[in-house]
Amino acid sequence: NLQRQIMHSQKSLGQSKVESGKAFLESINPTLKIHAVQDRASGPLLDLLLPKVDLVLDCTDNFTTRHLINAACFKYHKPLVSGSALKFDGQLSVFDSRKEKSPCYACLFSPEEEIEEVSCASMGIFSPLVGIIGAMQAAQALQVLIGFGQPLVGRMLLWNALNTEINEIHIARNPECVVCGKSH
Repeated sequence: NLQRQIMHSQKSLGQSKVESGKAFLESINPTLKIHAVQDRASGPLLDLLLPKVDLVLDCTDNFTTRHLINAACFKYHKPLVSGSALKFDGQLSVFDSRKEKSPCYACLFSPEEEIEEVSCASMGIFSPLVGIIGAMQAAQALQVLIGFGQPLVGRMLLWNALNTEINEIHIARNPECVVCGKSH
């Protein structure tokens, strides 16, 4: 993973990503107050953490965790900046349950659908794409937190690094969504 994750280096081999990531961020800005948690995402853990945050960046690589994070963000009305990358394709969107018509991640990828899990380890990933999507996630997070521009709420940016193509799709709130639909 070292070729695509600038927070980690040869020096941090053997350390957990949580520990080396915290150390890297503190080396850039020692005034940061980082509460690092090394645990698997779960409903109870997210119930503990989400009330204390202003925004969530989802950089995970599996649908189960993405759906847990999405449901918790909806429950606690926290904006979710979601980014993913696999092979040569990246996706970026903002789901903001504070906005009445904003869809959530489950409107796009229903947790009830069978979706084949694929991973970077088995499928590969174009390393610079991770940095591109990460930088765009950071920009979206700042837009949401500071309140400027037009974040990707209700839209998803699709980046194809193989052909250098960028497309945007619109995402409507699904009234039947199991997370944010009419009955929830």
